Amino acid sequence: MTNFISVQLKKASEVDLAKPLCKFIQQSYPGAEAQAEHCRAAEELSRLRKSALGRPLDKHESALETLLRYYDQLCSIEPKFPFSENQVCVTFTWKDAFDKGSLFGGSAKLALASLGYEKTCVLFNCGALASQIAAEQNLDNDEGLKAAAKHYQFASGAFQHIKDTVLSALNREPTVDISPDTVGTLSLIMLAQAQEVFFLKATRDKMKDGIIAKLANQAADYYGDAYKQCQYKDTLPKEVFPVLAAKHCIMQANAEYHQSILAKQQKKFGEEIGRLQHAADLVKTVASRYDEYINVKDLVDKINRALAAAKKDNDFIYHDRVPDLKDLEAIGKASLVKSTPVVVPLSQKFTDLFEKMVPLQVQQSVSVYNQRKADLVNRSIAQMREATNLANGVLASLNLPAAIEDVSGDTVPQSILNKSKSVIEQGGIQTVDQLIKDLPELLQRNKEILDESLRLLDEEETTDNDLRTKFKERWQRTPSNELYKPLRAEGANYHNILNKAVQADGQVKERYQTHRDTIALLCKPEAELNAAIPSANPAKTLQGSEVVNVLRTLLANLDEVKKEREQLESDLKSVNFDMTSKFLTALAQDGAINEEAISVTELDRIYGSYTQKVQESLKKQEELLKNIQNAHQDFSKMKQSNNESNLREEVLKNLAVANDNFVELVANLKEGTKFYNELTELLLKFQNKCSDIVFARKTERDELLKDLQQSIAREPSAPSIPLPTYQTTPAAGSKPAASLTPTPAPRTMVGTKPQPPARPPPPVISATSSSSSALAPSGTAAAPAAAPAPTPGASAPAAGTAPSQAQGPPYPTYPPYPGYCQMPMPMGYNPYMYGQYNLPYAPSPVYQNPGQPPYPPPQQPGYPFPQQPYYHQQ
Repeated sequence: MTNFISVQLKKASEVDLAKPLCKFIQQSYPGAEAQAEHCRAAEELSRLRKSALGRPLDKHESALETLLRYYDQLCSIEPKFPFSENQVCVTFTWKDAFDKGSLFGGSAKLALASLGYEKTCVLFNCGALASQIAAEQNLDNDEGLKAAAKHYQFASGAFQHIKDTVLSALNREPTVDISPDTVGTLSLIMLAQAQEVFFLKATRDKMKDGIIAKLANQAADYYGDAYKQCQYKDTLPKEVFPVLAAKHCIMQANAEYHQSILAKQQKKFGEEIGRLQHAADLVKTVASRYDEYINVKDLVDKINRALAAAKKDNDFIYHDRVPDLKDLEAIGKASLVKSTPVVVPLSQKFTDLFEKMVPLQVQQSVSVYNQRKADLVNRSIAQMREATNLANGVLASLNLPAAIEDVSGDTVPQSILNKSKSVIEQGGIQTVDQLIKDLPELLQRNKEILDESLRLLDEEETTDNDLRTKFKERWQRTPSNELYKPLRAEGANYHNILNKAVQADGQVKERYQTHRDTIALLCKPEAELNAAIPSANPAKTLQGSEVVNVLRTLLANLDEVKKEREQLESDLKSVNFDMTSKFLTALAQDGAINEEAISVTELDRIYGSYTQKVQESLKKQEELLKNIQNAHQDFSKMKQSNNESNLREEVLKNLAVANDNFVELVANLKEGTKFYNELTELLLKFQNKCSDIVFARKTERDELLKDLQQSIAREPSAPSIPLPTYQTTPAAGSKPAASLTPTPAPRTMVGTKPQPPARPPPPVISATSSSSSALAPSGTAAAPAAAPAPTPGASAPAAGTAPSQAQGPPYPTYPPYPGYCQMPMPMGYNPYMYGQYNLPYAPSPVYQNPGQPPYPPPQQPGYPFPQQPYYHQQ
């Protein structure tokens, strides 16, 4: 009697998880040691999937433990890897658990690049395997009963979790087996079976009959609800429905049986008989309709014995009135089961393979924080460099410090010599020329990488659009133009960056051409440099004056400010603070990360003092430059002015400006070279992302094309031919062919054979009729025959009227082709052949008159069975 329903496992296609995960790790996580450790974990995860899904699983706890560990691992990596079609693209393909497929095509399957889909299918298999393990338990001992109840409740919880999450996890229509309706029904079936196990345990432990009746009644309720949910849906295997109907009746019969025992104990003998009669009717229904699915012989015998004994006692002793079924008090219900909620980790032996890898949300927050930090540092450094350039420009325009160093008027000032030496040590004009020459090559390399990446996307998108146009609504996958929007935006951003870089390169080249000759002059030896500078009368009278001393002091203070800035810039670049722990703490406490608030607070704490020092340096420089300009005005008034000295001063100014431009040009060009090299790495990663997603889309496209070909092959090649009206229209008073109410499972009659209908009366032909010979099949002689005595129940034709043709079952005639008359065959001929001997019984020789036309010939191929009147047997 204990026939339990178990669920089939879904089958998964093989997938290599290690390769895409390792590629993402190498792109996203710095440090060779950390990358190697994470890649080893990815390979272990791939082996775990193969162990859980790549082989047939035994119906044992160890196999379920493997599935649970894989599910837990999927849950742990979900926040750490961005599984999607345009990031970590891994396509998971699963077959429908209940679809058996067809001759020309395999079973229905669905392929999605979604980790949520993989989790859903794995959890389905966990529930299915748990139901199989529960069904294998020995229910004759307590350990088996407890294990079965535990596994059924776990399976119910797994299916219920899928029902609640599948639509949000997939964002599209799932296969039938994991649809909310199907898994909801499976969850209820598992719960009903768990309740039945508790009923069996209560029966085994000989608990009170009132409690046992309530447990059985609750189980009957669960089975009835499950049957109602699936009776109008063709989603579960067909053998499930009769089992559910039978179990509903069996549990209700058990409830009535144990409640009858309670009624007997309470001296309610009429109620006892009424409940036993109801129980007997229920098990009789099961035995007559569902005996091929569930054997209830023992239960039938037990109930019948109890009913016979109760009737006997009541008839001879108690004479209690047996109440009607509707008057019986409803039996109470007691539920001892509930769906086990899915709380990760499900496995007791779970260890996170990627424990040291931070969640993706934390990683993204750290990335945004680093960008905020870089913006803050770069902004502060840019302010200081801009201030330094401004100071250098002001000093160059005032010819300082060369003006106060030029004592003799015919030698190169020491500051100019120092600048010339610095330029020569850095390579001079050859360095600038080489850096400018390298820029176009770096730029062209980056352009080619970007163009190739976008070309891959364009080609795949064109192919996808062509197939979508060809197959229309059959082409059910995300359009490439929607999927590639993030990549297109990223590519457009790189295009803008390259365009701005080209403009910046042009500005650098233009400034270089403006100052190239002066920079080249700085690269000359001291003698040539001195010869290129005009001579002038020395300003010896100003040496040692107060204004010169003031200028020297101010210039020394300004140099000190510049050195402080260099140190401050170095300090800003060297500050490093890992925010991972901060974000992990916030995620653990709040379940989410307010990145902006945390980052702003920490940046202010770490860089607040540095930002204040930068502002103080800028303010100090502003005061120094103001004082230097005032002192230089006094110096200019005191200095003897002539044309030669003005020309010399102008050349010295230009040399100072050339030095500043050289330093800035070299810095800009080196920064540009570094920028292009770093951009190359980013573009190569972008190209890898494009090639990966295009490859994944190509694989998905080939799989979808294969499925479409199979589905097209399964379609009928021609429309079905409609049946004639007389075959589709029911006879008067008969039940319509299609009923709106569900029909019960077919009854199985043991030891009986279906009886054929009664033979129709033989045809009668009038001897005087001449028209009958015209309707006889061609090639058959129409001879007069005496009409036999009419059979009881058959009506004879009216006297003097000749029938238009032989009486019998109607059959179609075709004007061009008269009915073919089959020659009479011997009585031993196969009765299943077409012809007159396809009747239930061969006609008796009494009714076969010489010359009588035979029974109608076989019909044309479109009509395999001629309609015959049916005569009910008495």
